[in-house]
Amino acid sequence: PAPVAQVGTNLTDLRLPRKVTVRELGGCMGPIWPSYYSECSALLFVVDASNPTQVSSSCIQLLSVLSAAPLASVPVLVLFNKIDVPCYMSLVEMKSLFRMQDIVSYATQPITMLETSARDGTGLADVLQWLRAALKDPC
Repeated sequence: PAPVAQVGTNLTDLRLPRKVTVRELGGCMGPIWPSYYSECSALLFVVDASNPTQVSSSCIQLLSVLSAAPLASVPVLVLFNKIDVPCYMSLVEMKSLFRMQDIVSYATQPITMLETSARDGTGLADVLQWLRAALKDPC
C-alpha cells in the first residue's frame, strides 16, 4: 500500500485512567509545531522505519524539537513505526542512523525508544505504559 502522510492535526482523547488529549501533527506541519510546545506534557515522535530516504529529515526535525526551550524537560518517546513492513530498519539500525546515543547524551529531556506497528498493534501497550509513567498517571 502507498504511504499515508499526516497532513493535518488530529485530536484524540485517551483514558490512562485520567483523560489525556493527544494532538497529532504531521511532519509537513513542522513549521507550526512550536505553537503547541507550551501545552505539551509528553512528546511522542514517530519515525517511519520503512523509509530510509526520510531518516535525515526526521533526524533534523527531532533535533529541532529537542532543542526547543519549552520542551527542555518534557519526556520524549521516539517511536520507530511500521515494523510490520518487510523492509523496515531494525531498532539497532535506526539508532545508528539517528546517532541516538549522541542525541540521548546531549538532550536535556529523558528519551525512550520503541519499535511499533500502528497497523498490527505491536508495541502499543508499551506506548500506553510509557505515557502513564511519563504523565505520572496511576495504572
